[in-house]
Amino acid sequence: MQKQVFIGLLGLGVVGSGVVKMIENHREELSQKLGCDVAVKRVLVRDMNKQRHLAMHSPMLTSNPDDVLNDPEIDIIVEVMGGIDEARHYIRQALQNKKHVVTANKDLIALHGQELLEVANNNRCDLFYEASVGGGIPVLRGLTDGLISDRIQEVMGIINGTTNYILTKMDEDSISFDKALADAQQLGFAEADPTADIEGLDAARKMAILARLAFSTNVELSDVETCGITNISLKDLEYGKQLGYVMKLIGLAKKENESIEISVQPTFFAKEHPLAGVKNEYNAVYIKGEAVGETMFYGPGAGSMPTATAVVSDVMAAVKNMLLEINGKSNLIANLDKKITPADQRFGQYYVRFYVKDKAGVFARLSQLFHDAEISIERIIQRPAGKDHIAEVILVTHETSLKNFQTILQKLAEMDSLESIQSHYRVEGVKKQ
Repeated sequence: MQKQVFIGLLGLGVVGSGVVKMIENHREELSQKLGCDVAVKRVLVRDMNKQRHLAMHSPMLTSNPDDVLNDPEIDIIVEVMGGIDEARHYIRQALQNKKHVVTANKDLIALHGQELLEVANNNRCDLFYEASVGGGIPVLRGLTDGLISDRIQEVMGIINGTTNYILTKMDEDSISFDKALADAQQLGFAEADPTADIEGLDAARKMAILARLAFSTNVELSDVETCGITNISLKDLEYGKQLGYVMKLIGLAKKENESIEISVQPTFFAKEHPLAGVKNEYNAVYIKGEAVGETMFYGPGAGSMPTATAVVSDVMAAVKNMLLEINGKSNLIANLDKKITPADQRFGQYYVRFYVKDKAGVFARLSQLFHDAEISIERIIQRPAGKDHIAEVILVTHETSLKNFQTILQKLAEMDSLESIQSHYRVEGVKKQ
C-alpha cells in the first residue's frame, strides 16, 4: 500500500493558500481517513520574491512549471492558478505524465472540459473539478454520485455570489446598482473589473458545467443564453415586492422531451420559493429529479477555505482511487446528442413593464394583442397617467411559450401608442393553481 502521496500545486493565491493550510492543518485526520500520508511537495508561483502570509520552505517554491509537472514523485497536480491557455497546457502535460489533476478553474472546464476528460481517460487518470462550481457546496459530486441513479429534469440556481449580494442590497436597502456594486467591491465580493460577474458570464460558465453533468450532454458555453443585471432598476424591484417577488440572477438548465434549454438571466421569484430566501454572497443550486423530486444545495459559493474544502475533497477522492487502483474510472464524459429546446416549446411566466399613451382605445388594443398572441394575463398594475398623459403598465402573464412572449414584445413595439418597453423578466416559483 502506498504510504505517502505527494501533491504539486500550480498557484499560491487565495485558493492555493487555503489548500496548503487545510492539508497542513488536517494532515493527521487526512492520514487516518485515507490510510496514507498526503503532503504538498512543490508549488509553482509567478514571483519567487513576493512576500507571503503563508510560511513555506523556499525549496518548495518554484517558478519553473517543469519542476512540478515532471517530478516523478508527485502523484496529484492541483491547479488553482486560473486563466485558460496556460492552465490547459499544464493540465494536459500533467495528465500525459500520468498525474491525476484537481482544478478549481471554471473557465477552463466550461471551455475545454470534454477535451481534458478525454486526455485523462486515455491516460487512466482522474480529473476532478468540484470547486469550479459553488465553492464549498458539493453540488457536482451530488450530481455525479448522490443523484447518479436518477434522471435529472432541472437544475436551477444562484451561482454567483457577487450578483446575489448586489441584488440583495438593492432590494433590502433601496440603493442603486452602482452603489451596491461599489459596496461589493469595497467588501471584496466583487473584482475591480466586475464584468464577468455582472454580465452573467461567470454564471454561464458554471451552468455549462452543471448542464453537462446533469444531462450527459456536451453543452458548450455558446449554448447558454446569457443576460446580466446591469439594467435592473429599483422601480422593477419595488413592483416585484408588490407582486410578491424577489429578483435573482438565475442559471437554469431544463430537459424535456430529450431537448434542453440553458440560460442565465435576471428572474423574479415568488417569495415562498426556497431560492428567494438565498441572500447576500451565498449560493444555492436547486435540482429536480424524476425520482428524488426537489433537492437544494446551499452554502458559501466562494472564498479561500470553502473553495479549498472542495479542492481537498477532490484530492482525497483521487487518493482513494489510487489506493483502489481505479483512477480514471469515474471521469464522466458527456456523450448524449445535444438538442436545444426551440422557443415554442419553452414555457414560463413573464413580467413586462411598459409605457403607453393614455388615450381612448389603447387598453382595448392591448387586450386584443395579448389575445391574438394566445397569452392570458394573470396580474396587472396600472399607474395613473400624469400631466404628460403617459400611463405605466406592469403585467404578469400566465404560463406561455417563449415564442408567444417574443411575439407580444414585437407587437407591443409596433403599437403607435407605445412610448417604450422598460423591462421584461421571467417569473419562477409561483405555485400552480
